Amino acid sequence: MSTSMSTKDRYRNRIELLQGTLDMLILQTLQWGPQHGYGIVQALRVQSGEVLQVETGSLYPALHRLERQGWVRSEWKQTESNQRARYYRITASGKRQLVSDLSRWERIVEAIGSIMHGRPEEGEA
Repeated sequence: MSTSMSTKDRYRNRIELLQGTLDMLILQTLQWGPQHGYGIVQALRVQSGEVLQVETGSLYPALHRLERQGWVRSEWKQTESNQRARYYRITASGKRQLVSDLSRWERIVEAIGSIMHGRPEEGEA
């Protein structure tokens, strides 16, 4: 039996990494204060210098996932334009999760940076 990852496992890890990254970004955005879905999308877009364009088809499943985990709470409120919208806020548990996610993210970024900017040791290439 091979010890390498199956295609299915690699795909699942990729999806978990992408979901985990989006979850982390949403939690970070909510650290700045409660927000409705459109506000979260706008904050991610603006703070990323227009690079990150999160679609609602990705945002709302992520918000529901975060709510099921207890990392986010929501309530209906009136927006500035007097429309009803669901506002999300980060919980204490969500703040702890964000610290953990950020630590993991920094390790991943460092590892990728080492690969992208490093040179193979003698005999590795």
